Amino acid sequence: MDIGKKLKELRLQNDLTLGDLASRSELTKGFLSQVERNLTTPSIATLEDILEALGTNLSEFFHEEPESKITFQANDFFVDEREDYTIEWVIPNAQKNEMEPIILTLHPKCQSQEMLAHNGEEFGYILKGNVTLIRGSKKHKLKVGETFYLDGSKSHTLYNHGTTDAKILWITTPPLF
Repeated sequence: MDIGKKLKELRLQNDLTLGDLASRSELTKGFLSQVERNLTTPSIATLEDILEALGTNLSEFFHEEPESKITFQANDFFVDEREDYTIEWVIPNAQKNEMEPIILTLHPKCQSQEMLAHNGEEFGYILKGNVTLIRGSKKHKLKVGETFYLDGSKSHTLYNHGTTDAKILWITTPPLF
């Protein structure tokens, strides 16, 4: 662990200058600057004083959460192939997150599952083909490179009115698929 870097990040998160922290911890700006640049190492007692001035303690400071996986490859995806469409979950276990991105491949003349009214939002980007977004009595035709963004207050579905597969990046919040 880079103690100096972590102390500087905490100081900046608290919107404090070196002078502010020096005043709160009764240490000099020069000493704190050297600690942040790892030119000197504070004693445990001095570190406790700095952390108290930053609103934390030794236990919280040294506790490290395991880093979440933030990149994914194709072999991480889960694929659900159905008669009319295929859903690829591009983020494993996305249902536990606040948003859920999928790639929907919709076969010609087929319709996606109906998305019932919900409290949330959705975004879609047409990667391939042509689709119609059907929301209530309104129909919106979309082609490659176009997007949709809507709240979930009305049920809706996508229909592939083309002759080839359509592919859509579809993101919902909260997770719905």
